[in-house]
Formats: sequence, structure tokens, C-alpha cells
Amino acid sequence: MTSSADTHCPYCALQCAMTLTSPTGPVPAAQPGPVPVALSTAPAVPLDVQGRDFPTNRGGLCRKGWTSASLLNHPGRITEPLLRGPDGIHRPIGWDQALDLAATAVRDARSRYGADAVGVFGGGGLTNEKAYMLGKFARLALGTSRIDYNGRFCMSSAAAAGMRAFGVDRGLPFPVEALDSAATILMLGSNVAETMPPFVQHLKGARDAGGLVVVDPRRSATAAFTADGGGLHLQPLPGTDLALLLGISHVVIHENLVDTAYIEERTTGYGAVVRSVNAFWPERVQTITGVPAELIRETARRLAAGAREGGSYILTGRGVEQHVDGTDTATAAINLSLLLGLPGSAHSGYGTLTGQGNGQGGREHGQKADQLPGYRKITDPAARAHVAGVWGVPEELIPGPGLPAVQLLKSLGKDDGVRCLFVHASNIVVASPDATAVMAGLRSLDFLVVCDFFMSETAAEADLILPVLQWAEEDGTLTNLEGRVLRRRRALTPPPGARSELWIMARLAERLGAPSTYSEDPETVFNELRRASAGGLADYSGIDYGMLDRGEAAHWPFPAGGTGTPRLFRDRFAHPDGKAVLTPVVPGRRRASSGALPAAGTAAEARPFTLITGRLLEHYQSGSQTRRVTELLAARPEARLQIHPAAAAAMDITDGAPVSVANERGEVVCRAELSTAIRAETVFLPFHFPELESANRLTEASTDPISGMPEFKSNKVWVRPVAVAPAGTVLQTMEAS
Repeated sequence: MTSSADTHCPYCALQCAMTLTSPTGPVPAAQPGPVPVALSTAPAVPLDVQGRDFPTNRGGLCRKGWTSASLLNHPGRITEPLLRGPDGIHRPIGWDQALDLAATAVRDARSRYGADAVGVFGGGGLTNEKAYMLGKFARLALGTSRIDYNGRFCMSSAAAAGMRAFGVDRGLPFPVEALDSAATILMLGSNVAETMPPFVQHLKGARDAGGLVVVDPRRSATAAFTADGGGLHLQPLPGTDLALLLGISHVVIHENLVDTAYIEERTTGYGAVVRSVNAFWPERVQTITGVPAELIRETARRLAAGAREGGSYILTGRGVEQHVDGTDTATAAINLSLLLGLPGSAHSGYGTLTGQGNGQGGREHGQKADQLPGYRKITDPAARAHVAGVWGVPEELIPGPGLPAVQLLKSLGKDDGVRCLFVHASNIVVASPDATAVMAGLRSLDFLVVCDFFMSETAAEADLILPVLQWAEEDGTLTNLEGRVLRRRRALTPPPGARSELWIMARLAERLGAPSTYSEDPETVFNELRRASAGGLADYSGIDYGMLDRGEAAHWPFPAGGTGTPRLFRDRFAHPDGKAVLTPVVPGRRRASSGALPAAGTAAEARPFTLITGRLLEHYQSGSQTRRVTELLAARPEARLQIHPAAAAAMDITDGAPVSVANERGEVVCRAELSTAIRAETVFLPFHFPELESANRLTEASTDPISGMPEFKSNKVWVRPVAVAPAGTVLQTMEAS
């Protein structure tokens, strides 16, 4: 006997639809509270995964999606609370003891240092229900303002730019299918062919028309689609995307390609932007970026022609946003789109590609340090009053804004900082900038609680590990990159001992005597979220589980009694006057790190490079999940430094040879991968690997002053050959034993 559940992939924000089929019998009904032991046996074989027809993926899945169910019965799964003893070894304890210890740690930290000594670090992989409840739990049950999440490392610059220009932030303010008919697509800083492969089919129309323009310092798999007449590949120096966008805008203005009627009717600030780009003529921009002036002109002309002839879209990704000037760079991309009249058009637009599975919904309902549910500002008195009313508490009980992620992590263990930290759906030891400093901060805490289903590198540092459910074991909702709310459906019963974060927060709230209510039922929480979001920018009040279960499309804003909004900005933008704001931006003086080698690592043969980081096809985020999948680990078992053959030859580095990559923050030891796909002064490292292969040992924690985004994509490093090869990843072998 078999049973099946229609759901969505647990990885990226494309949220490909899939059907999970279990050969072990019908799925038991969801039970509140602890899972009965009789129903908690993991399946003897993994669930069968089949792609399901859906607008984003049309039945296709990537390698990660096809293998996603193999983790559900992985031998490394944590299935009972673990407490670290004085000897550093984690040992099982009961749930009552675990929750009592966590509650005691909270009370101790608050009594000794104040409420803000307790912190929460969330994640963009949490369902909407859990993200919403985590914000409420932090502010009411813990009484702290110190909550932020890993989306600060992902979407924060794009979100800040969208709010500044449009008054609202939704990754794609149009359905992804709209890209199919585009004549021209300018894609900046996103390698979708590896990060979300099913997305590539939506680029085919532009590629067939010769209108795919990809901006990337590497000749990535996505950039390769521009070959053979498919379009253009612009290969700028890392960190010069802002100047490049100003150069393209200069051409649009000075060749009279501006949609003047649109500018007059739908925008403000045009004159200031014209003045700001005057100094960025193509030949000058060529000297800054390395992109030929003629390619800059050709890009502007193709975008303008596409807008007239069938549609032009500008899409940005982390490559242009994960910088200390990421908000301004995203703003420059938006300015360019407004000059051409793209946002709000029936056939054109601007959007940014959300990365994490619930990166969109995860930032809308309370995980961010400065936000309340519905994308409301926590400093807005009306927003505070509305949410307080839904929660049934006095408005003054809701704390004010907290600290963005980098500042939150820098405060760990300090007298005026966080002393007790809860981590949910994040592996901050691998994923955070200046990872060595983050590790030191975690080790200086009085108490660290990590909720996870595997022994991640962060969980290994915890005083207390609380085992939680995996994606196929829970119900809930997520919001994909189009702002479409989707149903996650339970496909099997969890193993004994694992609990939902909703259950954990409800039990802890009881122990802490917290005001308001904390349900462990996802639908009940979603209905509360609907009320809390009502009237906000991200209004979910008209969406319910019944609608989603019927397969109805639900793009927010979707007010009660109204309809969804697949395309934003058709009639007006979200500013009070209904107009978009053009904001002048120009490159500032970037404070580059010295890239100095550690004293012990100085060597005459070391040479300086600019390091960029990114993802591989086979892995996802910190790799905590994908490095446990046999097929994915076998395909990419270790980090490799991509370096140009000419640069490698100058240091006598051969393909596969061990190299050191170092600066004042730390050192990575890995193997070299020689490739002509990268610029000669630039090297690339994937960020999925831990310990001595962790790219974020080298990235700096300087941040964008508006968004709080760290500088992930442009760091100075020194590369040299070394004699000792890296140890490689042995994660699966260790856990299996």
C-alpha cells in the first residue's frame, strides 16, 4: 500500500513542485505534542520523489531535489535532545530536562545582564508559521529585541533597495513565467544554471532572440548560455558592478533611450540621477570595470529595444548585492529599469532572485531585527498597535529594533551583548563572514541552544541541541521567489524524539510564563499570521489553507475579500504618492582589507588576488544537508580554488595541487582547479565546506550601512602553493560509523 503527498522541494526559493510517495503505508494523521513511539519509525527506504508540473519548474528538478528524500532516514539524524557535558561530549537527555535547562538559561541571562542578553538567530528555510512564531517568541516570551536571521546575508541589500525605490520588497514582482516571452534579459550576479537549474528554461526565449546578457566575473554555467549568438557576457572586475550599471544608464540617457512618458508619470528624482551618471561615460567605465565600452553601449541598446519589441527584464542576484555597497548597486539596477519604463509594465520588469527556500516569507513576518509581521516597521506606532492587538498584549511590551545579523554575532559573549543564544535553521559557523571570529563568539557564550536535525558545525558547539522535524515531516506554508504562498504537506511521521519548533516554542513559553498564546498547530498559527499581516505591505489575510490545498495561486498582497497580486506596480508603486523613487548613487571609496598574510604564513611565492565566493550545482548553503547525500558528496567532495592557468603557472601551481588562500582573518587550504572561466586577478571558492576549507574564514564582516549586508564577494587574499594536501570531507564516514 502506498501514500503520497504533493509538496515542494526543501532547497531554493524556486520551490519546485514535487510529489513524495511512501511505499510503507498510509501517512498517519498529524498528532500534536510528542510523537507516539508506535508511529515514529523512519521509512525502511527513502520516499520516492517525482517532479510535479508547476509554473516554476514544469516537472523538472535539479540534482539536489531528486536526492532530497535520502536525508529523511540518514544515520546522522538527531532524534533526541543532546546536552554537552564537561568533557565536551553530547549525551541524550529527556525533553522535560532539556526545556527546563533552556528556560533556566534564559532566566539567568536576563537576571544577570538584562533582557537583550538573550538572542535568537533564525533562518530563511523556516516555514512562514515558524518564522512568524519565532519573532513573536523572541519578543514576548524571551523579551528580547536581539533577533535577526541568515537572510541578512542573502536578500537584505535587494530588499533595502526595493523598499527605497518602490516602497515594497518582493523578489520577483511578476510571475516567473513572464520571463518566457522576454526579448532581452539582463542578469547580474546570479548563476541560476547551478543555483536553481530548472529556472534556466525561463531564459530560453531571450537566449533564442540573442538577448540574454549575463554580468559575472566568471564565465559561469549561466554566462555560457550567451555563446553562439545567445547574447552577451560582461565580465567586470569584482566589486565594480555599480560603475557598470551607471555606464549603461549613461548610454540610455545620452542616446535618448529613456521612456520619458513613464518617467514623468510614474517616477520622481530623474534630474538628480541624470546628473549622477554624467561622469560615467562608457570609455571611463571601461577603465574601472574592464568591460569594453562597446559592450556597455550594446547592452543599453538591447534593453531599450527589448522593452519596445516584446519585453525586457533586469534581474539581480547575490553577486552584485553581497557587498558593502550592495544596496546602492541594487538601486542602480532599479534606476536603470525605471529609466527604461520596465517596472509595472505588462511585458517587462525588474526583480531580484531570492535564494533560500523561504527567503521571501522568512523576511516578512518578524525574524528581521527591525520588522513586525506583514512587513511592518517595528518603529511604526500604528504597526506596533496593530500587532499588539493581535497578540493581546500592551504595545509597550513589544521591544524596539534589535541588531542586524553581523552586529548581533559580534556582540556574542560581551558584557553588553548576547550571552544566551538560540539558533534555528542556520549553520552560522560556516555561513557567516569572518567565521573564525563567529566561532570564538559562540564559545564565549554562557549558553547556546541549537535546533537542528543534523550535527551541523554550529550544533557541535552547542550546550544543548534540540532535534527538530525535517521538511517532509511537517505541514506549513512557504513563499517562493514570486511572492506566491505555497503549501508544504506532511508525507511521513517523524522519528521518536523529534519535535516541531512550534511545539518547542510553545513549551518554552509556558515555562517562561510568557504572555499571549503559542500554538503548535501550523494552521492555527497561519490564521494568526493572517490577522497580524492584515493591512501590511505583505498582506496574507485573504489566504487560507483550503485555498492553497485546492491549488489556487496566491501571490501577496492578498487582502481578505480581495484577490492576489501576481504583478505588482501595474497602477501605482507603494509610496504615498504612488510613484517610484529614482535615487542617485555613485561608487564610494571602498575600504579594502589589507589581505595581509598571518605572520606564520608569509612566503615569497604568495601573490595577491580578489576572492569571490559562491555556490556549486551539487551543494546548498553551508552544505550541512547536501554534504550528507552520497551522490552529491561524491560529485563534489571538497572545496577547490578556481584560478586562471596563467596565474597558477606564475606560482608553479598545477591542477589539483594543494594551495593556501590566506589573509589577516584566516587561512583556507584546498586544491587548485585551473580554469580559463575566471579573470586572471580573481579566484573563486565555494562556501559549502567547513573547517580548513571554509571560504568564510576569509570574508570580512564589514557591512553595507543601509542593509547590514556583509562583504562576501570582494575580499583580498594571498595565494601560494603548499606541500600538504587538504584532508578532505569525511562527514558521511564519521556519522555512519
